[in-house]
Amino acid sequence: MKWTLAIKQFENYLRLERGLSSNTIEAYSRDIGKLALWAEPLDDSCLTIDKNTIRSFIQGLASEGKSARTQARMRSALRTFYIFLKEEELREDSPIEGLASPQIGRKLPIYLSIDEMEALISAIDRSMPQGERDYAIVETLYACGLRVSELINLKIRDIYQSDGLIRVIGKGNKERIVPIYPKALNAIYRYIKEIRSHVEVQKGFEDFVFLNQRGKTLSRVYVFKRIASLASKAGIKKRIGPHTLRHTFATHLIQNGADIIVIQSLLGHESITTTEIYTHLEQSHLRETVLKFHPRG
Repeated sequence: MKWTLAIKQFENYLRLERGLSSNTIEAYSRDIGKLALWAEPLDDSCLTIDKNTIRSFIQGLASEGKSARTQARMRSALRTFYIFLKEEELREDSPIEGLASPQIGRKLPIYLSIDEMEALISAIDRSMPQGERDYAIVETLYACGLRVSELINLKIRDIYQSDGLIRVIGKGNKERIVPIYPKALNAIYRYIKEIRSHVEVQKGFEDFVFLNQRGKTLSRVYVFKRIASLASKAGIKKRIGPHTLRHTFATHLIQNGADIIVIQSLLGHESITTTEIYTHLEQSHLRETVLKFHPRG
């Protein structure tokens, strides 16, 4: 089987059977494409390539200065690719199995303090139509800890106003129900009634909450740029984006005594180990508090 055909079928597998996002599918496809280019001079197909060649390929990434995280992502793509080939009965083995994984240091995510969060919200000019939409976006991200993809795909039908809940479709089309506090809920409906109602909505976008001026869904890039712009206006020196507000949501809950299992459910994390990073943030916060306020700190 040629690499091009294998990659195309792999993309269909990821989309239809794994239910992965288009961004993840694109990243995995790109990673397998790099292996294909590596193997081409060796005349190795995806069905004949062996463990030693895979090892050399990954070592080559390290020699190029690729980070351990990049190497680990590549290894994940390769593992999934060879699971696919085994399931299709095109190979009996997986040449990626048994290869040592690079060690990845755990990097603490950036989050905003409560004062910084208030400054970010205060930086929104709500006298402008765009301001009401930006206000609703920031409040929703902070209220619910959404990913940017979850925010821009939020539907009106998924907001349960009387119950104070929203239905979120996360990674792999997994559904979760997240509470939303009244201030954020009111911001959404103020935007819908006062601003969105005056937008000429394009066919197929009638149920999306957040729309651009052309009546279509917002782009991820737009949300990134707006939050970065607001941070600059608020005098926040940290480099932030929508995901920073997701980290801020989880960190503030931890700092105020929320259970880690509850936060895992709210964020839609499949594994508790992903959520445990926020306990490390809290430990860091406690250490800073001791050093700042202890007489001998």
